[in-house]
Amino acid sequence: MIMYEKENNRTELKHKTVTLAMNAFATKGIKGVTMDDIAMGLGISKRTLYEMFEDKEELLIACMLEHQREKNVFVNEVISSSVNVLEVILKCYKKSVEEYHKMNIRFLEEIKKYPRVCELMDDHKKKNSNYAISFFRKGVEQGLFRADIKFDIVHDLLHEQIDMLIHSETFKKYSFLEVYESIVLIFVRGISTDKGIEILENFLIEYNAKSV
Repeated sequence: MIMYEKENNRTELKHKTVTLAMNAFATKGIKGVTMDDIAMGLGISKRTLYEMFEDKEELLIACMLEHQREKNVFVNEVISSSVNVLEVILKCYKKSVEEYHKMNIRFLEEIKKYPRVCELMDDHKKKNSNYAISFFRKGVEQGLFRADIKFDIVHDLLHEQIDMLIHSETFKKYSFLEVYESIVLIFVRGISTDKGIEILENFLIEYNAKSV
């Protein structure tokens, strides 16, 4: 019983650590947060922290895995409550904008310096690629997306554009969020039929009205 309680407490502490670290990394950047900061924020010793995570990269990996788990839960809930694939995409787009709005651009710049994290992200991207393409093709069946689009190509191009954004000179003129919104909306508009564009326009009218 005592051993079970210790394991339970350790699991709870690990979850709290990941939650605190996720928020700190996203808002202050990865370099702007030390393991000392994390330990202090939790009210624990640095030794206890290192017993759970051997270094900052391992903690960062745990944060990325937890974020992906939360994202999967959100997407599954959206899919179950939506009437078509475009509605799912637009709800996920709205969620991503909310996340990027709170995020410090330094987080996206600095994450590239952690090879194990990059490997994890690349692996996840590859696993999701086929699912995303089949999702777009379902949109074709629903009459929302154009049938003449090579979704494997445009899907890769979309991700490459977003990745290149991080080191782009465009940031000297516009914010990451402004450019991100433009890329995604142009992409969705470009693959949509007239029916899809109508849904997109209605979404934007409502979305922009709430943003004012």
